[in-house]
Amino acid sequence: MSDDNQIHIPPSFFALYTDARQRLSEPLATVRDRYEVCEDLANHLVGHAQVLHHVEVPSEDEILDRIHVGLSSAEAGVSAAEARWIVRRLAELLGWRGERFDGPADG
Repeated sequence: MSDDNQIHIPPSFFALYTDARQRLSEPLATVRDRYEVCEDLANHLVGHAQVLHHVEVPSEDEILDRIHVGLSSAEAGVSAAEARWIVRRLAELLGWRGERFDGPADG
């Protein structure tokens, strides 16, 4: 069976759905769908973060923290691991550091 999908899922996202034996915990189609949602959300949040940075909140870390809190709510529709990944990706897209969101979730 061939997988002709052209979407490249980065290893950092695959890690969210990989067990200790490096096996996916969800079907590949589900992981692909979740990646698309999370990547789209990170890209969508770029403009919001830039506005906050220039108008209200000068600290990049505080902006990332606020966005993470919002993504961590049940209403956000993403898992805790996905929320951390989205904030890391957002920081990457903005060229911000965001180190506190590197590594495993602490909770």
